[in-house]
Amino acid sequence: MTKPTKDALITALGAAGSAHHDYEATYLAGQPDAQWAGWYAAYTLGRLGDFTTPTRLARWLEAADGDDWADAAADTVLAGLG
Repeated sequence: MTKPTKDALITALGAAGSAHHDYEATYLAGQPDAQWAGWYAAYTLGRLGDFTTPTRLARWLEAADGDDWADAAADTVLAGLG
């Protein structure tokens, strides 16, 4: 599978964040989801294709940190993909 672009990752991660916020509010009654990274990984892979495994993507997402999380996460994922 083709490696996604940084812009595609940022867009997919932003959409995952919006959908996950709705999921937490609606189904978890506002409680934080400890398994958020797996949720984001599944959502992102559903949008962009199987460019890596869900487990690897979830680990990279958990490791991402920065003021602009989606941008930092995209950089972390792309670095992991090599």
